[in-house]
Amino acid sequence: MKKNIAIIMGGFSSEYEISLKSGSVVYETLDPSKYNGYCIHIFKDKWVYVDDDNAEFPINKDDFSVCVANRIITFDCVFNAIHGSPGEDGFIQGYLDLLSIPHTSCSMYQAALTFNKRDCLSTLKPYGIKTADSFYLNEGDVVDENLIIEKVGLPCFVKANKAGSSFGVTKVHKKEDLQNAIDVAFKEDDEIIIESFLDGTEVSVGVITFKGETKVLPITEIVSDNDFFDYEAKYLGKSQEITPARLTKEQEDKVNAVAKKVYDVLKMKGFSRSEFIFKDDEPHMLEMNTIPGLTKESILPQQAAAAGISLAELFDNAIEEALKKLPVNL
Repeated sequence: MKKNIAIIMGGFSSEYEISLKSGSVVYETLDPSKYNGYCIHIFKDKWVYVDDDNAEFPINKDDFSVCVANRIITFDCVFNAIHGSPGEDGFIQGYLDLLSIPHTSCSMYQAALTFNKRDCLSTLKPYGIKTADSFYLNEGDVVDENLIIEKVGLPCFVKANKAGSSFGVTKVHKKEDLQNAIDVAFKEDDEIIIESFLDGTEVSVGVITFKGETKVLPITEIVSDNDFFDYEAKYLGKSQEITPARLTKEQEDKVNAVAKKVYDVLKMKGFSRSEFIFKDDEPHMLEMNTIPGLTKESILPQQAAAAGISLAELFDNAIEEALKKLPVNL
């Protein structure tokens, strides 16, 4: 009997348009002989099932069901394609766990932890994971530019702590530009992280649970046409994404080992894509994404293809792994 799969997309953040693209690719790719796919748009003002004719049917949030033509549809599994809040920060995971509905993303705690760059990197440091030097600011804090520059140097990166797709990120070369970069970051989040510039090869490493095992995918090297891997570089073609990356065997082994260690230490499940920059031949971690882009052009699907895993197989595996999880009984 075919499974009903809710593909959730959209979200509350600046990444919603990218999420809609990812979710649409999942919907178009799922095997129709195995699954009934349903596109569920989740926004602050509405949760709706959108059919192929763009008709909208409201989701009953009490049990995450939908009524279509006087028939109540429930879901065997949720495929999470929401980048940012509420799909990547733990809120959706907690909600679905309360309803005992399997989902393709990691657990609530892991999602919340990895979405918070500051907390995630702080958690990993005792395990020997190398990171950039950093300085933290919360909205309302007094900004001491001299103290910041003394800690992280110039150039540096000012980032929204809980945001993706390079929203709220600025590379700062001069002291006089620091305050404006801080203001930009605070438009996305009330917490920011300021990091030292790491001058080296940037790579993205996908790690997934595949057929019950932790699998590190072929590495992607990021070469941005812009000053860094910003939104234009990620989504508007202003970068080269080279898979497999042009690394030495030693570099490849090191970053693979670190990426797998991070995935296992954090007790991750499902998709992940972590960013690293090599400094003195050592990989330094920048962040982890737990709902990475899932379009054909996105980095993780490129890596899966290089590993001989088709999009259909990648998505099918995610659902099968989710269905293995025991429901949370509360």
